[in-house]
Amino acid sequence: MRKLLTWCFKGRVSPTNRSQSKSELFQGSIGETMEDPSTCNAENFNSELKVENEKDQHTRDCWYRVLKDTSVRVSLHYIDHAFGRTKLCYARNRSVIESPGAVYGPFDQLYSGMVTICHISYQRLVLDLKPFAPQRSDGNMNNSRGSVASNIIVNHDFSRGLDSWHPNCCHAFVVSAEPGRNHAVVTNRKEHWQGLEQDISDKVSVGPTYSVSARVGISGPIQSSAVVIATLKLEFHHSPTTFMFVGKSSVSKDKWETLEGKFQLSTLPDRVIFYLEGPSPGIDLLIESIVITCPSMIRSVDTRAGCFAFGDENIILNPKFEDGLNNWSGRGCKIALHDSMGDGKIMPMSGKFFASATERTQNWNGIQQEISGRVQRKLAYEVTAVVRIFGNNVSSSDVRATLWVQTPDSREQYIGIAKLAVITTCPKSFLIVEVAALLFSQATDKDWVQLQGKFLINASPSKVVVYLEGPPPGTDILLNSLVVKHAEKVPPSPPPVIENPAFGVNIVTNSSLYDGTNQWFPLGSCTLSVQMGSPHILPPMARDSLGAHEPLSGRYILVTNRTQTWMGPAQMITDKLQLYLTYQVSAWVRIGSGASGPQNVSVALSVDNQWVNGGQVEINGDTWHEIAGSFRIEKKPDKVMVYVQGPVSGVDVMLAGLQIFPVDRQARFRHLKRQTDKIRKRDVILKFSRSDSSSLVGTFVKVRQTQNSFPIGACVNRTNIDNEDFVDFFVKHFNWTVFGNELKWYWTEPQQGNFNYKDADDILTLCQSHNIEARGHCIFWEVDDAIQSWVKSLSTDDLRTAVQNRLNGLLTRYKGKFKHYDVNNEMLHGSFYQGHLGKDIRANMFKTANQLDPTATLFVNDYHVEDGCDTRSSPEKYIEQILDLQEQGAPVGGIGIQGHIDSPVGPIVCSALDKLGILGLPIWFTELDVSSINEHVRGDDLEVMLREAFAHPAVEGVMLWGFWELFMSRVNSHLVNAEGDVNETGRRLLYLKQEWMSRAHGHIDEKCQFEFRGFLGSYEVEIVGVSKKVTKTFVVDKGESPLVVSINL
Repeated sequence: MRKLLTWCFKGRVSPTNRSQSKSELFQGSIGETMEDPSTCNAENFNSELKVENEKDQHTRDCWYRVLKDTSVRVSLHYIDHAFGRTKLCYARNRSVIESPGAVYGPFDQLYSGMVTICHISYQRLVLDLKPFAPQRSDGNMNNSRGSVASNIIVNHDFSRGLDSWHPNCCHAFVVSAEPGRNHAVVTNRKEHWQGLEQDISDKVSVGPTYSVSARVGISGPIQSSAVVIATLKLEFHHSPTTFMFVGKSSVSKDKWETLEGKFQLSTLPDRVIFYLEGPSPGIDLLIESIVITCPSMIRSVDTRAGCFAFGDENIILNPKFEDGLNNWSGRGCKIALHDSMGDGKIMPMSGKFFASATERTQNWNGIQQEISGRVQRKLAYEVTAVVRIFGNNVSSSDVRATLWVQTPDSREQYIGIAKLAVITTCPKSFLIVEVAALLFSQATDKDWVQLQGKFLINASPSKVVVYLEGPPPGTDILLNSLVVKHAEKVPPSPPPVIENPAFGVNIVTNSSLYDGTNQWFPLGSCTLSVQMGSPHILPPMARDSLGAHEPLSGRYILVTNRTQTWMGPAQMITDKLQLYLTYQVSAWVRIGSGASGPQNVSVALSVDNQWVNGGQVEINGDTWHEIAGSFRIEKKPDKVMVYVQGPVSGVDVMLAGLQIFPVDRQARFRHLKRQTDKIRKRDVILKFSRSDSSSLVGTFVKVRQTQNSFPIGACVNRTNIDNEDFVDFFVKHFNWTVFGNELKWYWTEPQQGNFNYKDADDILTLCQSHNIEARGHCIFWEVDDAIQSWVKSLSTDDLRTAVQNRLNGLLTRYKGKFKHYDVNNEMLHGSFYQGHLGKDIRANMFKTANQLDPTATLFVNDYHVEDGCDTRSSPEKYIEQILDLQEQGAPVGGIGIQGHIDSPVGPIVCSALDKLGILGLPIWFTELDVSSINEHVRGDDLEVMLREAFAHPAVEGVMLWGFWELFMSRVNSHLVNAEGDVNETGRRLLYLKQEWMSRAHGHIDEKCQFEFRGFLGSYEVEIVGVSKKVTKTFVVDKGESPLVVSINL
């Protein structure tokens, strides 16, 4: 469909054409071509071409206005008969720039808003208007073919007043000289450097050359010309501010001039400010427009340029190989283009072609594309790849999408996009591995599969490459398509609707066994029978949840003839479960004779054939043991079975009183609040005095807590501190920190003698500047998978020397800077050092660490201690380990519970804390995270853990193992979304922190005192009504008796 729009000439309107007149120098038309006729109507567009004939300047002004945020693609060319050639004008950020020089053909650019053509003498003007998708941001434009026109200056023509602009120690305002034409006036200038500035920190990167073009003028008491200068102000946190000259222009009064210049950044400052300056004091600086662009703005995208691609378009060039292998390369291997493989058995899933990465000799070999300049820091990107594998007799294998990022200071990052990354090393000294995974798939040689994930880059990169890797050498990676685009923001999940939750009601049928084995069945060929003689009382953890309860029946299921570990009693419970409810599991279990040693017994669930842990216990002997656990279902299942399993074949199992019931978390919270008031608060007596104390009676007093002294911290990685939004949330809401990787041995010494302490130093410097205390995690890590290869290859003597060097190097360097150290991480789950150096090595690590830094508290640290789902790390096993270390002289000063927990149930967590608390050592949750696809349920989980910790007298601190999306070790565990939005889980943390801050007000009594009960921490008190308002500060420390604070007024 083609529709001619209305022309407007000095108030005279013609529907489709106009009368020809020699006095009018030109003729032409405005047309509009649209694929969708429904979008071509007067409601969508309003257009006018305005012509003013100024004989002396031959100036024509025209604009095309687009209403309702509709965007168009604009081609402009005109015929200049005076010069006998065609010239091109192209739309760029609400202005049309005349192309200089020789003949040009029509040139398409993207444009939204107003086009203005100035100072052009022409005889024919043609505007060809084509529809295009609306753009995301002011001043930045791109199209589907990859052409980029991107002015990084916001509000470059002052059409929105001074929005995004700031006068530098002077004044500024905007003048509208005529419709669509504005300019800024910078006045009251007292120094030559004063002018108008804009922060462009987030819009520039290291490497590319940026072009600057500004229309400037001057006004005021000046007879000759003045110089206007464009300058960059480069601010660094830890080094002096510098200034970079960009360009200058000599400007005469009452005349606009074009200032042009270029700049290139070799390093990326913390802030980059562009500003105009120069004229003498008292001279006003006039600015009509400023354009700063990348070299790729006019031509097609240059992958080496640093200009950002905005919008939701795919930033991958040639994503479906329609242009062969252009823009693609092999990463350590060769790549090839195919329309089919395997005698036609492998065809593209979509399109006509696919590529293969072949002759691969390393797992990291694959196909890659550099995307430098097309990704923007602090934006989340989603990645979708269609992949499969071929050859080497491998039928299935992991295929990973990985991002390699190099920063201007040569720091490297490997960001695992689509699979949890394994820590690796490389020849470079500073290797950073981040994990930003959401989903991954196993590729097969049978079908194409879709690989999905997300990533975010914190720092401004100098180079970015996305590539596929993973399968064993000799196996080809096939890629049909790759999409990398700005991730859509996921709307907040609503709180789940749970009808009639029936808290405390057992969903297991015939749990008492009064009806024999009805509703039960044997899993496998074992035999079930009902016997008498089991306990009549509820297990303790169930009793804490259920309160008063009728006695158990004393009946139990005896399971005999077991020939496999998984054989035991089972029951279907599919229709009895509700989504998003947290269920507690409780039972008495026992094993028969014939076991050669301790046996594990577990309650398990098969949820659509997926195994779910419902609790485990280790049994040694012929007594009854409590088993406890929890679980939650968040996706509607087709079939759920609960069963009991565990001992080796031939050993009988006994089960009594199995309970599965939803827990009432709110009822538990009410109990915890009462407990919290007892152990986290103290009575305070403020005792006032002055020369005439009697006059103080009745004076109004207002008390406000400024900081709670209970440590609540968070994990931080080095790359996180390059993100200003991350740092702002971190320093505002946390008073402790722990490093994710940067203090671990594999990080500080990836190759023998090749040290990297800079990352840890950077984080520590940030924390010290904000009075944030730090835990040292960790000196050693006992688990084999966490040991770097060069350490594993050492002989016994060399390993012993390396361990001593590690202790000396780390603790001498950071003496007094870390309040805690996790000395040997996860000793309940690993034994590398003990296995190679003997049992004494663990205690010796503690002893040596204490000698080198006696101020630090030395911790053990392990996981699954608090949730009942791992027999290797039960509270009993942990206590046994700690006592054994102490008997060897190890100065164990604290107990670390990591806290990577699913579906937490308060009484189970509290039971573990009670048992460990007997040791009299401070307990810290050192790596707390919870996970749920629903952020409200996730918030409930976090509240359970924080309230249990804060209400228990043995717990002295909590560390979250991260809080920012894409920088967590577990998916669906974040408190803040990738681009900085605080979700419901994060709001729950902030709500609790606010709840745990005390306030009080009242009047001074006849004893000149004011009494209140408040949380431990820092306070300020305001006394109103004396000669003037007086504010004093004080600190409430832990103590049994009331704290008396004397305040002399």
